[in-house]
Amino acid sequence: MASTYKTPGVYVEEIAKFPPSVAPVETAIPAFIGYTEKAQTTVAGDLNLKPTRISSMAEYTAYFGAPQKETNIAVTVTTTTDATTGATSEKVTAALPENKRSKHILSYAMQLYFANGGGPCYIVSVGGYKTLGTALVETELHKGLDAIAKEDEPTLLVIPEAQSLGINDFNTLMGAALQQCTSLQDRFTILDVNGDTVSMADPAAKLKDWTDAFRSHGIATNTVDALKYGAAYAPNVETTIDFAYDEGATSVTGATAVPAPAPPTPAPAPAPATLDKLNLLQTARNDLYTAAQAAIRDLACTLPPSSAVAGVYAAIDASRGVWKAPANVSLAAVVQPTIQFTNADQDLLNVDSTGGKSINAIRAFTGQGTLVWGARTLAGNDNEWRYINVRRLFIFVEESVKKATMQFVFEPNDANSWVKVQGMIENFLTTLWRQGALQGVKPEHAFYVSVGLGKTMTALDILEGRMIVEIGMAAVRPAEFIVLRFSHKMAES
Repeated sequence: MASTYKTPGVYVEEIAKFPPSVAPVETAIPAFIGYTEKAQTTVAGDLNLKPTRISSMAEYTAYFGAPQKETNIAVTVTTTTDATTGATSEKVTAALPENKRSKHILSYAMQLYFANGGGPCYIVSVGGYKTLGTALVETELHKGLDAIAKEDEPTLLVIPEAQSLGINDFNTLMGAALQQCTSLQDRFTILDVNGDTVSMADPAAKLKDWTDAFRSHGIATNTVDALKYGAAYAPNVETTIDFAYDEGATSVTGATAVPAPAPPTPAPAPAPATLDKLNLLQTARNDLYTAAQAAIRDLACTLPPSSAVAGVYAAIDASRGVWKAPANVSLAAVVQPTIQFTNADQDLLNVDSTGGKSINAIRAFTGQGTLVWGARTLAGNDNEWRYINVRRLFIFVEESVKKATMQFVFEPNDANSWVKVQGMIENFLTTLWRQGALQGVKPEHAFYVSVGLGKTMTALDILEGRMIVEIGMAAVRPAEFIVLRFSHKMAES
């Protein structure tokens, strides 16, 4: 200022003419909560309940370890003899009952996440692996949820192991996740449908049963408004991910130390040894050992779809933008869904006339693979927040603008500040409109920003230190139903 000048001379002053800019925040930074083999960087347990940012599967393995090894895989060697030639052959198969699998699936879920385009994410370890057959504890997973609430960067909440909880515990945990999203307004929850297992005698016949159970008991929130901050997906998917297993505990039946001879070779003199564990095959019968490993690799590792969907969110946000619906996308590392839906089946999922709790289907289509075939939030009957991309676009804009306007806290609440704030937000929204996030042939058709005395504020608001900015956006919505109308046309020539 001129009053500070003391010495005669020439002084240069730079005058800011441009408004500040809004830096867009990240939109797809999931936080995965669950049990891990370990949780350490330097000393054991130093990462317990400590949200840790990683960007690759290698980092996950370094900090949190490997999957829990399966001990209930059964390998069977079946020897058959050709009635005509007398030649014998051995067939090796493997089986792992779904109800005897480890409930600790976070490591597998992370592989599925990165396979589907996932990037940086947070891991919250709630403890080490429990012995096989031991139930998971809702309160332990809840502590992980409370820990991630203190982090600002995560934008998605994923708890794959929640599906193994009882319906009441699942109710409590996922309800708390939705409430966290509602309170913080900067994140979104991806849910799996509780009760979806492939061990059912007839999974398709159970479709309505577990859908009704999920809608009536599976989500407990304090307000209906929380439903717009989450989306549910079903059914589970069979993946190409390999199981981790303990060779010393993997049972083998039907194996002999020496292959059965083909005529006219005489049978060996020594009696065949008993090979009842996989690790014993490696030296005695390497051919069967290799075949057994291949059979185990062929076992379908069934997982909840939430981690794969989180990867789809991240991939679409990076390639198209958060305003693109995360649907009609093929899932990588997935063989097929555990239940094959028809259009009539999906009618039950997509529309819930009572509570509006839409469930997005994972469906297989001939020649296209397994697709995410739905883009609705749990507020499926809400015209404002029916679609996932609309909800997440508003979260993105709200959080970006909120962080950008922090610099105006304690600035003079006058026209100079109002013009800067309005220009800053309008420039940001214009960029989004040009990228296709907002509808309208002109920017003024796509959004508006209003701030000022007599517009959004009264004199009392200014006296009490409130600067109120009103922003309206015409978000693009997905073409969920494309209707093609055909009719006959009379010949005119």
